[in-house]
Amino acid sequence: MTVFDRVKKLADKQGISINTLEERTGFSKNYLYSWKKKVPSGNNLKVIADYFGVTTDYLLGRTDNPNPIQERVPDDLDKMLDNAMTFGGKPLTEIDRAAIRAYIEGRQSSK
Repeated sequence: MTVFDRVKKLADKQGISINTLEERTGFSKNYLYSWKKKVPSGNNLKVIADYFGVTTDYLLGRTDNPNPIQERVPDDLDKMLDNAMTFGGKPLTEIDRAAIRAYIEGRQSSK
């Protein structure tokens, strides 16, 4: 599967055409179609990955999982926080746990 095939699949899931995607991301008309035969630059690949909320590795075919971190974080994070200690060797407080979880999940802490 080419980079273009993966982009087309993602566009189809959102019910948009490749031309619409090009307009929304600022690419020239038919630019994404050129990805059928060539690998895009890193910056352009990142634009599309950010638009769809997937990894560039997914677009490049290095993984079939578009969001590997999002699927792993809840289970692994809970286990990590259960075993985590402060710098002084004391268990984390609930406030510390919430702040760490928010940071790792990419949202603002509610301190």
